[in-house]
Amino acid sequence: MNKNKSLILWFDQVGMEDIELVGGKIASLGEMIRTLGSKGVEIPYGFAITAEAYRFVLDKGGAVSKIQELLAQLDTKDVTKLSHIGKEIRKIIRYLDFPDNLSQAIIQAYHQLGEKYGYEPGKLDVAVRSSATAEDLPSASFAGQLETFLNVVGEEELLNACSRCFASLFTDRAISYRVDKGFDHYDINVAVGVQKMVRADEACAGVMFTIDTESGFPDVVLIDAAYGLGENVVQGTVNPDGYYVYKPALKQGKAPLLGKVLGRKKRSLIYASDDYKRVRNISVPHDMRERYALEDQEIKQLATWACAIEDHYSQKKGAPCPMDIEWAKDGDGSSVGTGKLFIVQARPETVHSQRDYSSLERFVLEEQGKVIVSGAAVGQKIGQGEAKFLDGPEISHQFKQGQVLVSVMTNPDWEPIMKMASAIVTDKGGRTCHAAIVSRELGIPCIVGTGDVTERVPTGSKITVSCCEGERGNVYDGLLKYRTDKMQLAEIPRTRTRIMMNVGLAEKAFSYSQIPSDGVGLARIEFIFNSWVKVHPLAILNFEELHRRAKKEPEIKEVVAEIERSTAREPNKVKYFIDCMARGVGRIAAAFHPKDVIVRLSDLKTNEYRNLVGGFLYEPTESNPMIGWRGASRYVHPDYREAFGLECQAIKRVREDMGLTNVKVMIPFCRTPEEGLAVIETMREFGLVQGENGLEIYVMAEIPSNFLQAEEFADIFDGFSIGSNDLTQLTLGLDRDSGLLAHLYDERNSSVQWLIRHLIATAKDKGKKVGICGQAPSDFPDFAAFLVECGIDSISLNADTVIKTRLMIAEKEKKLGIIPPT
Repeated sequence: MNKNKSLILWFDQVGMEDIELVGGKIASLGEMIRTLGSKGVEIPYGFAITAEAYRFVLDKGGAVSKIQELLAQLDTKDVTKLSHIGKEIRKIIRYLDFPDNLSQAIIQAYHQLGEKYGYEPGKLDVAVRSSATAEDLPSASFAGQLETFLNVVGEEELLNACSRCFASLFTDRAISYRVDKGFDHYDINVAVGVQKMVRADEACAGVMFTIDTESGFPDVVLIDAAYGLGENVVQGTVNPDGYYVYKPALKQGKAPLLGKVLGRKKRSLIYASDDYKRVRNISVPHDMRERYALEDQEIKQLATWACAIEDHYSQKKGAPCPMDIEWAKDGDGSSVGTGKLFIVQARPETVHSQRDYSSLERFVLEEQGKVIVSGAAVGQKIGQGEAKFLDGPEISHQFKQGQVLVSVMTNPDWEPIMKMASAIVTDKGGRTCHAAIVSRELGIPCIVGTGDVTERVPTGSKITVSCCEGERGNVYDGLLKYRTDKMQLAEIPRTRTRIMMNVGLAEKAFSYSQIPSDGVGLARIEFIFNSWVKVHPLAILNFEELHRRAKKEPEIKEVVAEIERSTAREPNKVKYFIDCMARGVGRIAAAFHPKDVIVRLSDLKTNEYRNLVGGFLYEPTESNPMIGWRGASRYVHPDYREAFGLECQAIKRVREDMGLTNVKVMIPFCRTPEEGLAVIETMREFGLVQGENGLEIYVMAEIPSNFLQAEEFADIFDGFSIGSNDLTQLTLGLDRDSGLLAHLYDERNSSVQWLIRHLIATAKDKGKKVGICGQAPSDFPDFAAFLVECGIDSISLNADTVIKTRLMIAEKEKKLGIIPPT
């Protein structure tokens, strides 16, 4: 068979070598069917109407010369003219008749596909997808440029959908995109894929990437999921659930779920036989919105398939090839669906795969401002300008270069406008929606899923769109000052002193891991308590009792309702707590693996514990919580011991189930060696055994007793991490938060420095590690020099000062004649 002359080809007859014939989308489907079926990857079958058929239709209808005449008048900067020319070309193609032999071939293949799936002639539901012959290349993504039609049933509807797919090669966005990317319009053709529909309208669907879409961190699979057909996720009309899976541990057969974010999922796209497009959106019941769309086992299965797809394409390419994949679940198995998962599309990821990683660029806000609205941050940049609300691309002529685009959502028709924006903010959408994908490719800061930006930011207002502050992006009132720091990574020197990082927000771990460092010297678990768990651990342990009390006590009833909301209605509250803690810690550990990640166990004070859901039921009121019931004394106390056990189980899960043995633990506010021994024994009882599987336990050296009894503490713990803030406070006997005493607060005080010098020397004599975690070394160059002279092993800093301090330490070590490791 001469494939190049074929009008119809089945998916298993094509592969990636056939992009010129069937387009990137169909070539990829054929490639996967042929090579990945043996690995369990499920892909709906179908056939391609080839690019040869497209050219056949245009040639028979005499359309080529007419299209050329119209394209000769093209000016993509004139949006109005672009729209007119695109409309005229599409009209020409839509009015072309299919030659009889092509129509008959399409109908015959459609009937054969129906027979394969057990349908009566003309009753099979199919997805009809355009597939451009330059599509889904690593250097350019035509994703969303051309049309797709869902739930197409019957011969007439199928032929009509195929005609519309041919015409969609000349949508405004596709024309504009080809011009921007330097593609000749006459070098690009279009094929059409006809694929058995997956009945996700009765289940769920979404997208997944084999790379973190914001930071480019390569070792995770990001999965988005929402109820119904997948177009809502792709187009950004819903805020989906989000799941992160750690690839290296997955490939070892472990359970490496690093994150689950519950989306609002307000709408579901379902079949609608009375609708012209055969689909319609309905509201999702409230109780379904508060449940995750996927079970953990389904998340694992999809992530496993994603890794198999990525590995295949990477091997074929001879280089890493991150993938952008669409998936769907076929009903729930109770009616027309099978309950099975399917891959319906896969293409190379086109943003981070093209990024230059030889330098590091960081955007930093230099002013504070009023936050108007927040949402999911896309990218890590800052943009600003005059806000301009548009409710549709048809009024694109009103948009000016450099304005901030404010809209409910975007779709591919918006792309000529998006290229002109300094930033984009939408009401709807998730991290893998259309607005997010295109913004990344354009390098434009974007915030999606704000809920109500179109109501709260009026046209003409001056705003700053910041995506550099973590997973949540903020829209600020006014044009705030910011700067861009850029550093060539090859220029950053190595040092003998390990330069580590303080990490509180697990959400920022992937982006922080790109900053050259030697690991994490302080991972603050209390941030995970506050932002991920939100519920007091004793309220978790006593939930059943609280549930009984709620029937008679209104105050308790409110607590129980809030716990249900915070735990996404997970019936096993203890499992929820451990899972949340493990995912937060695991995300930080995975980001920096195999480098050390030292996790400080919870160091909340009683007043901070009271702020957790249900906390007021279990926490005493202390007049001075700073030196009250905190740290080690809390862990071993009979009133809190079982709650501490939940933390231990979470750390155990990270190290054993996720395989992240780079996690070390640190005990804060340990007043005496005896207390330290008691904590280590308590940890042992909950499954965390010092020395087992390489587990090291450090002590936070922040109380004068830690320094004065350094030898005894060194006999118990594997190392020290100096907490200079509390140390300075307790040595000088002052409240570090008191403005009246601020002039006395100084880590460089001779008493503080004597204690630090003594501890470092003792640790060296005992062969134990010693580091420091705090801001002082970056704020005071002389203090950093003092630490280096003392021979400290590591200095852990906030992310924004890591590079600056490394340069400073390198200069100091050079003067001291210290030779860094090679």
